[in-house]
Amino acid sequence: MEIFIVSDKIDKTILRDLCDAWFGQMVKIVVDIEREIIALGGQLHADAEYLLIQHGSRQVDVWGANYYPFNAPAKRIEYTALINIRPHQENPAMEIASGTIKKRVESIVKKLLLADDEELV
Repeated sequence: MEIFIVSDKIDKTILRDLCDAWFGQMVKIVVDIEREIIALGGQLHADAEYLLIQHGSRQVDVWGANYYPFNAPAKRIEYTALINIRPHQENPAMEIASGTIKKRVESIVKKLLLADDEELV
């Protein structure tokens, strides 16, 4: 399977297939918080980041995370990725430091992947 860019609600079958193709219970995601799109799939966040940038995203707007769609809603997003290490943006570690950016990522993920009242079974 390849990396998908989604700007509309993803089909649950595709989301499940992406998990199965890469890591089983998880899929890597990169979210453009300005354009409100997500690249998901692949082995590295950097690959999804590159794809978004090739499609018009700005690097300062894209943030990586790991998404666990089979978990309870509060435990679906892990806000860590190597691409998040950006001292020039006041993010010196792999985890997204800004609460504002985390909330934007969460909002976009809930809109395009799974809302709190949805499950992937």
